Amino acid sequence: MNKPETTSLYEFFKKFPSEESARVYFETKRWGDTPVCAHCGSINAAECKNHKPMPYRCRDCRKHFSVRTGTVLAESKIELQKWLMAIYMMTTARKGIPSTQMARELGITQKSAWFLAQRIRETWMNNNSDDDGSLDKEVEVDETYIGGKETNRHSNKKLRVGRGTAGKTIVAGVKQRGGNVIAAIIPSTSKQVLQSFIINNVRSGATVYTDEHSSYVGIPYHHMAVSHSAREYVNGMAHTNGIESFWALLKRGYHGVYHYMSVKHLPRYINEFSNRQNTKDLSTMDFIAATVENISGKRLTYKELINA
Repeated sequence: MNKPETTSLYEFFKKFPSEESARVYFETKRWGDTPVCAHCGSINAAECKNHKPMPYRCRDCRKHFSVRTGTVLAESKIELQKWLMAIYMMTTARKGIPSTQMARELGITQKSAWFLAQRIRETWMNNNSDDDGSLDKEVEVDETYIGGKETNRHSNKKLRVGRGTAGKTIVAGVKQRGGNVIAAIIPSTSKQVLQSFIINNVRSGATVYTDEHSSYVGIPYHHMAVSHSAREYVNGMAHTNGIESFWALLKRGYHGVYHYMSVKHLPRYINEFSNRQNTKDLSTMDFIAATVENISGKRLTYKELINA
């Protein structure tokens, strides 16, 4: 299989040399050739002179609108060209990009860059699975723990309940071999929780590969396991190397790029890495296009974000 076509930064700026080119791109991906009123859905719109107060006015409901209206771009004062640049950076950075670096590259504040990145992640939410939300054929299942080390915590934040997984967030994942990955926070690694997670994300008839965790015993699938405690990592077709590679990439992003992911926003970061994994066969521009086409109805305010 050929590698997906990549777009260099130089090529990106040739495609979008101005704010006008970025606006036309957003409008084309959202509406095609005809602007659609974001308020009433009418196509009976007139273009405003000098695009003020907004580029278009609906002749039916008489409200003004732009390509930003009703999307994650709503009320954002950041130029559309910078929005595209931010999407490009988050698309091409395999382990993610910190808001501090994005702020420097775009010439905005770190706070604005963080909010911008979170709104882009919002467009990727719930896009990390197959059409019916489940995987099939050969599926690997594993769980991991996300969080900082107890020894690195400030004295007043130490939990003092042991080491290892203490104070960390449990994340479960299923990965179809050669296909998509679905990952989510779970409350515990009990049999009921883990098996419910698998049943909700794996179609009946699939073959499930896991480690020797007792919670996987009795799952209603053809089940094969490897014993990591006995230093067994591959036993014929049984292994969990694919999902563990995904965990390794997620944790490299955690420790090497973001350094910290709060529990509140962790689902967005997990989904970011899942989405990049699931679109790895798309070209750079196809990934950007898919993101832009998915901006409608994804409104996210700063207040909603910090109070979530």
